[in-house]
Amino acid sequence: MFEWRNLLKGMMMGASDVVPGVSGGTIALLVGIYERLIEAINGLSTKEWKKHVVFLIPVGLGMGIAILTLSHVISWLIEFFPQPTFFFFLGLILAIIPTLLREANYKKTFGGMHYLLLVIAAIAVAATAFIGEDSVTIMTNLTWADYLFLLFSGWLASSAMILPGISGSLVLLLMGVYMTVMDAIKSFHLPIIIVVGLGIVLGLLLTSKLIRYLFIHYRAATYAIMIGFVVGSLFVVYPGWPNDVLLMAISILAFLCGYVFAYLLGKVERGES
Repeated sequence: MFEWRNLLKGMMMGASDVVPGVSGGTIALLVGIYERLIEAINGLSTKEWKKHVVFLIPVGLGMGIAILTLSHVISWLIEFFPQPTFFFFLGLILAIIPTLLREANYKKTFGGMHYLLLVIAAIAVAATAFIGEDSVTIMTNLTWADYLFLLFSGWLASSAMILPGISGSLVLLLMGVYMTVMDAIKSFHLPIIIVVGLGIVLGLLLTSKLIRYLFIHYRAATYAIMIGFVVGSLFVVYPGWPNDVLLMAISILAFLCGYVFAYLLGKVERGES
């Protein structure tokens, strides 16, 4: 039976994936489906693939709907209200850190090496904030080489999407194809959408196998690295402190809304009252 509430969770993941700096993997953790998502993607190549397809269909459908419809809204918000928008996502991301620490049972499982991994992972992600984002052109008159590059970019982006704290959109931005992909989605340019989508699917299938292996054999270390990724993404998403008093107030309110929303959603997913 389809779990149609996963449609909404997929939409939240899809909406976040169009924002540079915000990871769909982080949102998957927030809504409580991350490990199940990894297991389902891996399960597509097993005899129980039908069970996993039933789980993935509403999630994938929700992501597709959000990417195709909300990309316009989010692009508009980022263009005209960038600071409140990113402060909202800051609230979302910050709220998930206590949940991750609790799930990792860090007080009992973390040692000095785990904290070192956390710090290294945080620094690695935070460092991407200082990488230039000068490529804003849209690719036209694409050659086969361009399509292969888009395929590879989709592959790398999906590997980032599935990792909490690392944004697939940011990878596309750093690869210089973010505007091309966003324009293709808005204009429904099927060749680009199909090629990038194929790269994303291939990347998801391979990366999920690695993550599942790490969860099974190195669970505490994997959680330490993921928490570090999420902490580092705070520095990537941070848009700078507003100078205008009204904008500052709106941004703080947006941050609180994001934090409270994530906190309440986390309580619902844990079945708390």
